[in-house]
Amino acid sequence: MSEAAAQSVQHRKLTQAEVDVICLRHDRLWSSRMGGARAVFTWKDLTGLDLSGRNLCDADFTGAILAECKLNGARLDNANLFGADLQNADLTEASLRRSDLRGACLRGANLTGADLFEADLREGAIAAADRGLGLKMYEHADRGTQAQGAILAGANLERSRLSGVMAVKADFSDAILKDAKLVRANLKQANMSGCNMAGADLSGADLAGANMRDVILVGAKTYSWNVTSADMTGVLTDNPVGKDVSELPYDDMLRAHALWCETGGREGSPSVFDNADLRSLKSITGFNLTALSAKGATFYGLDMSGVQLQGAHLEGADLRACNLRQADLRGARLVGAKLNGSDLRDAQLGPLVIGPNRTLSCDLSGAMIKNVDFGRADLRQALLVGADLSRSTFAGAFLKGVDVTDAIRDGVRGLDGVF
Repeated sequence: MSEAAAQSVQHRKLTQAEVDVICLRHDRLWSSRMGGARAVFTWKDLTGLDLSGRNLCDADFTGAILAECKLNGARLDNANLFGADLQNADLTEASLRRSDLRGACLRGANLTGADLFEADLREGAIAAADRGLGLKMYEHADRGTQAQGAILAGANLERSRLSGVMAVKADFSDAILKDAKLVRANLKQANMSGCNMAGADLSGADLAGANMRDVILVGAKTYSWNVTSADMTGVLTDNPVGKDVSELPYDDMLRAHALWCETGGREGSPSVFDNADLRSLKSITGFNLTALSAKGATFYGLDMSGVQLQGAHLEGADLRACNLRQADLRGARLVGAKLNGSDLRDAQLGPLVIGPNRTLSCDLSGAMIKNVDFGRADLRQALLVGADLSRSTFAGAFLKGVDVTDAIRDGVRGLDGVF
């Protein structure tokens, strides 16, 4: 807040014990037990206190000071954080779905892996009665929502409202910003690498000097935006990448490949989709594409559930945001492929038997596998050497013999005991 505002606002300092009591009563309210009361921290000072893992859904933090607070894993869904000071707070893996963060200060806050689905981070200011001025605007050092230096790596910001946000040099790497509103947002020199911004509104946004490597901008609105000196390497837009399938007789090719698979090679012919843009296929659910060659191909967003890709060559392919549930990828080569945000639940990525005492492991070495769900997938003997597995989950997966040597495992779940 400004110096004048700070002098006129009295934030009562709370102790850890007082906060614990308030949180206990809030829990009682949520579990419909006697003695419950909504947590209200309006204009309170909670600097440095520990609220990690707490259930604070619907709590009121209007104008509160939460600087350097431990809020990791906290549930703050629908919470009112209007005008709150969250500078340097730890909000890793916190849930802030549909929370009100208008006018909040997130400078230096860590929101790695946080869920901010439909959160409101637009500009905002608090006005209160003042004897001399009639109304006084209470604000932080700079007007508007501030996220300078904030870390939102891997955060879910789908359909969030960030119009006018000030996030200079903020880290949004691998964040989900699908259908987000970023009109006139100040994102100068921000790290947006790997973001999924499909359908986002970036009209008038300032991304000068930003790192936009491998950003997904399919269906995004970019009217009057500024990307001067921004690194746009590998950006995926609506424009075809490589050779579009409209230029290929893909229907005939797929039928020929399926016939080739079904007859053991006696009829038909193997298809080759190397470096092709296959997005216009929309769905290849259940197709038999065993031994398909699609090196460097773009599959982004395709429905590939139940597809058979045993022994397929998918090196360097873009399989981000694909539905690969129950897909058969035994023995497939996915070296250097991109699978960020894909659904691989119940998929088969184990070894492919190719002869007596001969098997072919599924090779995902060096692949980008961030925020992927491998629930109940078969990953026996899979090669994940040097792969980036950040924030992926392996709940219930079969992991016998899996090789994760030198793999990046930040925020990974379900790999405990696997070395």
